[in-house]
Amino acid sequence: MRRILDRYIFREIASTWLGVTMVLLLILLTNQFARILGDVAKGQLPKEAAMDVIGLSAAQYLTIIVPISLFLSVMIALGRLYKDSEMPAMMACRVGPSGIYRPLMWLLVPLAGGVAWLSIDLGPRALQAVERIGAEARREADLGSLEPGRFTDVGPNDAVLYGERILSDGSIENVFLQRRVADGVVEVVVAERGAQVESDDPDVRYLVLQNGRRYEGVPGTSQFRVVEFAEHGIPYRLPSLDPPDPSPRAMTFLSLVQAGGIEHIAELQWRIGVPLATVILAILAVPLSRTQPRAGRYGRLAIGLLVFIIYLNMLSAAKAWIEQGAVSPVVGLWWVHGAMLLLAIILLGVQNSVHKRIFR
Repeated sequence: MRRILDRYIFREIASTWLGVTMVLLLILLTNQFARILGDVAKGQLPKEAAMDVIGLSAAQYLTIIVPISLFLSVMIALGRLYKDSEMPAMMACRVGPSGIYRPLMWLLVPLAGGVAWLSIDLGPRALQAVERIGAEARREADLGSLEPGRFTDVGPNDAVLYGERILSDGSIENVFLQRRVADGVVEVVVAERGAQVESDDPDVRYLVLQNGRRYEGVPGTSQFRVVEFAEHGIPYRLPSLDPPDPSPRAMTFLSLVQAGGIEHIAELQWRIGVPLATVILAILAVPLSRTQPRAGRYGRLAIGLLVFIIYLNMLSAAKAWIEQGAVSPVVGLWWVHGAMLLLAIILLGVQNSVHKRIFR
């Protein structure tokens, strides 16, 4: 009898979790797909890399989707059992909290392990891969990827480039370029035509302008130099594929441990806290899903979503406080997990009349 009920509860929760996960993932990937198509249309991302970016984005999304989908699926599945009076019938057969958590653990343990792998290892590596694809796209971008009639940041030194028209060969007509060449010195160039030329250095390219004029000087003064030219080459360095200071979110777990800074400790605690939050949310979903037989199936779902939002915001705030030095790393994010776990224990105790037994 117990095995039959365990399989039944497990099947209800697992099927609901699969549906909720697919819906949430589809919603997020649809938005990401629209942004990626925009980048491809602008030439900021190669077509062949679009599906890679979507797949890598899915790995990052699953880190957050799995905890919330498991939390919602437990509430939805158990809420239906309460609504249809199946759960009261099971309780009459002496199915207590352990009879619910036991089949839940069959799903929770592998999911928590998968979330730990996503949060600690796969998610950061996916973020590194996305950043590298973006860096490669920026390096390979030519003048044909510029949008005509719009100002675009190019190269270092806060350079701004404008082209009225993009020709079929990738060159641009009626060019305007502004960049800083020294402290307080600004260079402005206008030309009839411009083209991008490779150099011997793979990290350097030239913007070759034709039939134009260059203005160089300090804004606000009358000391300007004006040069007319038939052809003028301006070198600019391509962005590096490997940033010198990667963000903590893109660093590996071992690199975070070795770095030891406040931001790195906050990121470490966040990654470890994601699988921990998955377990706590699953435990908390069981008492939150308890409703009266005649109540609506989704009656407690709004309360559950509110609890999840508060939990997530508290974790984000605690992470920011660690980075700002307002909270000791020893306290870190653990107090948030402890508070939510205590809330789950209190709700379980109240629903099972533990406090009455203690007073007796």
